[in-house]
Amino acid sequence: MLNLKVTPKNTPFQLYLSYFFVGLILFFGTISTLYFQSSTERLLLNEARDNFERINANATNHINDIYKNAANSVELLSEQRLVHATTLPERLNSLPYLVTALRSQTSLSALYIGYENGDFFLLRPWHNEAQLQEKFYAPKTSAWLVQSIEVNAEHETGTYLFFDQNLKLLKKQSPSDYQFDPRQRTWYQHAKTSHLITSSSPYVFFSTGKVGVSISKESGNKDAVVGADLRLETLQTNLLQYKGTPDSRFLLLTTRQEVLGSSKGIPNFKQASDEPVALPKLADFDGMVMGTLRDQYADRKNSIFSFQAVNDTWEGMIKDIAIPGGEPLQFWAAAPHAELLAPAIAIRNQSLLISVLILILSLACAYWLSLKASRPLVQLNDEALRIARFDFSQPISANSRITEIAELTSSMQTMKVTIEHFLELSQALAQEMNFEKLLHRIVSDMCKLTQAHGGMIYLSGNDENEFKLTHVQWGTVTNEASGDVPHMSMQNDPQHPLMQMLAQQLELAKFTQEQVQHYFPFVSSQQHDPASTMHLVLFPLKNKKGEMLGLLSLALGEKQAFNTELMAFARALSASASIALNTQRLADEQKILMNAIIELLAGAIDAKSPYTGGHCQRVPVITTLLAEAACATTKGAYANFSLDDDEREALRIACWLHDCGKITTPEFVIDKATKLESLYDRIHEVRMRFEVLKRDAELTHLKAIMQGGDAEKLLQDLANQVNTLDEEFAFVAMCNEGGEFLSTEKIERLNQIAKRTWLRTMDDNLGISHEEKARKPGSDKAGATSLPTLESLLTDKPEHIHIRAARDQIAPENKWGFKMKVPELLYNRGELYNLSVSRGTLSEEERYKINEHMIQTIMMLDKLPFPRHLRQVPEIAGGHHEKMDGTGYPKQLKRDEMSPLARMMAIADVFEALTAVDRPYKKGKLLSEAIKIMSFMKKDLHIDAELFDLFLSSGVYLNYARQYMRPEQIDDVDLSLYLS
Repeated sequence: MLNLKVTPKNTPFQLYLSYFFVGLILFFGTISTLYFQSSTERLLLNEARDNFERINANATNHINDIYKNAANSVELLSEQRLVHATTLPERLNSLPYLVTALRSQTSLSALYIGYENGDFFLLRPWHNEAQLQEKFYAPKTSAWLVQSIEVNAEHETGTYLFFDQNLKLLKKQSPSDYQFDPRQRTWYQHAKTSHLITSSSPYVFFSTGKVGVSISKESGNKDAVVGADLRLETLQTNLLQYKGTPDSRFLLLTTRQEVLGSSKGIPNFKQASDEPVALPKLADFDGMVMGTLRDQYADRKNSIFSFQAVNDTWEGMIKDIAIPGGEPLQFWAAAPHAELLAPAIAIRNQSLLISVLILILSLACAYWLSLKASRPLVQLNDEALRIARFDFSQPISANSRITEIAELTSSMQTMKVTIEHFLELSQALAQEMNFEKLLHRIVSDMCKLTQAHGGMIYLSGNDENEFKLTHVQWGTVTNEASGDVPHMSMQNDPQHPLMQMLAQQLELAKFTQEQVQHYFPFVSSQQHDPASTMHLVLFPLKNKKGEMLGLLSLALGEKQAFNTELMAFARALSASASIALNTQRLADEQKILMNAIIELLAGAIDAKSPYTGGHCQRVPVITTLLAEAACATTKGAYANFSLDDDEREALRIACWLHDCGKITTPEFVIDKATKLESLYDRIHEVRMRFEVLKRDAELTHLKAIMQGGDAEKLLQDLANQVNTLDEEFAFVAMCNEGGEFLSTEKIERLNQIAKRTWLRTMDDNLGISHEEKARKPGSDKAGATSLPTLESLLTDKPEHIHIRAARDQIAPENKWGFKMKVPELLYNRGELYNLSVSRGTLSEEERYKINEHMIQTIMMLDKLPFPRHLRQVPEIAGGHHEKMDGTGYPKQLKRDEMSPLARMMAIADVFEALTAVDRPYKKGKLLSEAIKIMSFMKKDLHIDAELFDLFLSSGVYLNYARQYMRPEQIDDVDLSLYLS
């Protein structure tokens, strides 16, 4: 590598002086900055830890206060006159007292009293919650709700009373379904048992369905129990006020490490009312951070400590909270150092910025004083470095009255312009991806550079000595060479001017007007003066192996000066053009080859089975039409949808390869036309068994006749038995066709027929493959069945079972995200098992094998090293059997998890399958029938509704139908029935 930086032998005094001052500034600035930063971080860390401890102490004190205040309210209420009230009016007299208590304790959700006789009186603030409004139907201005139960000898009366802010009664209702016995509630029973303040475990409240705790106490007269409710969501809301930093974590836990509240919220509990809820464990909430506290620091209570979690340092604290009448709670908190130290980081950044500004100012002053005299040389040195870095953004401006420096400035300016121009043209040629545009760019840039009248490009074919005119530019006229322009070759046309120049290795030659008109007829008289001569400049275009790619020729006028330096530049540029031309040609050839291989593979898949036909070739057509319609639409969900050339290429390749996995699907599964068909239709074996039974019946009856039996009766019995066998075989054959749904009654009849037996006299282990013999039990001589033996007419034998090997399994947590249910067996060839298939001809294992082609498609495409712009191919190709509601396969993706292109292919795949006429097992649907079926799929969220509307409204379905469907399939479709 060339080192462009030259180290001077002598250093000016000014530089020594500037180095000294700059060094001092850097030294003292660095030391002071580091000391200041270290001291600041220590102080702020201590302050942050104190603040963290203060916040957590406030949080725990707040929770403790909530419980204590609730307990105090219950204590006071237990001695209030309300405990002696026996009627609803008497109890309503204490309503102002209860309202005052609830207003002063906003954390309480209700105050209530349960009486020994079953009466109940409750007051709660009314907040117009939607789920409660549906139950209570409260007036809009309701502020308080009283729930009352009065029990007498005859009946129990439940009452709802709604009051406004001024305790004015708004509504009174007595719902028949409001039945409540406080004596059966846990909070009542615990208070009666303990005679002290009790705090319950979390449970679901009877009226509101919310989760919370109750604090209760037996009244002084022992005739009632007073209680107050606290919602867990209220505790959660209060705790969130003490979240010190954005990523701070906290948990409110029981002594059993069950979560009551967290920085991430509380779960939705669904247990029945008055039943203890199953609280989530600590492991369910932020296991990475709080799990570290649990595993390593659970015993370090009431102190701050530091710990490591999720690649960060955290401050942690665990505090106990005493609860009146209940088990103590624990408050766990953690905050990341990075957030606690945010002020220190800001101060450090500010100090560093100030230091940098001071250093920059000092450097500028030092260099200005020390290098003022040598500024021109420094400027030229900087310009040389810029040129070395290919930075041409500024012109060279080094003013000096010294002749040598002025001449050096001029030379560097010329060099800079030349290099910049060369790089711009080379980069432009290298970036051009369109081959025809590349040819135009080469000729156009070369003509501008040399000020030529025109230019031509001849490209070589398979024979590098034979060239064909490909591109012509003359003046402002640009033409692609027509197909009838003759080739020229060294052998066939040695007199051609360019061939002569190439053979003699000439770069420049002069030709007369007659030669120009004869050999370059595309140059008209308006473009070239017939009376003048013309100079041709020839640049052979070669690749790095020296192989001829083509010829570039420029036409110069007779009086046009031949600039040697300019031609040298053009020669260098032609080399860059050769590289760009070769690169683009190789890329195009590789792309053509890849496309041919892809289409060859798709064609092979279609040719593999008559059941697929031209499917792989027609799906790309529909998908492309739909994608272009989405690009063209200006309204709806796809108004802003667009595709670039790379995305179009990815879509085309994905369409052609969308069923490449079918190459792994056995033909006997794809082509299975009957239930017993595998490599052949085994109905023939079954038919032969029926034939054997018929022959056995004839022999049995003939023997009976020969032994003196009633011939007429025996023959009639034989005819009846033969008819029965014929009828039963016809039934079995009908079941084998799979053309109609097989009901339970038909399956039962099939099982009855299967119970018939026939006599086998030959060893069925002879002549079979090693694999089949391994599947048969007792295939060795010791375990072989003695002959002759009776066998069932239809059987499911052990040798019919094909075990699924480990390689055919799909791990639940596979890297592709497949979520298909894998059958236990690879195949089950059992005769009765297959004949009992209720719909179609495929068993569960065979249907999975068909669907498995999507798994194979994704896995095959995932192994291909697609370039960056084609990395979306596996996703597009692998999603055309997914459904918008997530019930498709193989990944059970939903609409938003699929790209628009994958959803387009899903529609194309369905439409082609419905309308295809080259499937031997079905007729192609009429256009209206196909659209109707797809409309049902749209309603069932199987295909994208908006894309289906676009498919219809844009006319894509009709454009495809006119090109690929038979005329008799194309009927009228009323789009108004299907468009949203």
